[in-house]
Amino acid sequence: MAKNPETRSQVRGWLLFLLLVPLLVLYVPLYNTIEPTLFGFPFFYWFQLAWIVASMIITAVVYYGTEPRRE
Repeated sequence: MAKNPETRSQVRGWLLFLLLVPLLVLYVPLYNTIEPTLFGFPFFYWFQLAWIVASMIITAVVYYGTEPRRE
């Protein structure tokens, strides 16, 4: 991450916007369909399960990106 405190806070601000990405799963018409299926599961179900993993990764990136570092 950048060493300049002002630049560091700007990067942290952009990282916090990543937390809005998992909110896309709340827009149900985006994935309200049966096809394509994955291992017999309709798209509606496996898409939601994929978002659980994606949300965990996004949250971890934001957490570790905004956590104050020891110097």
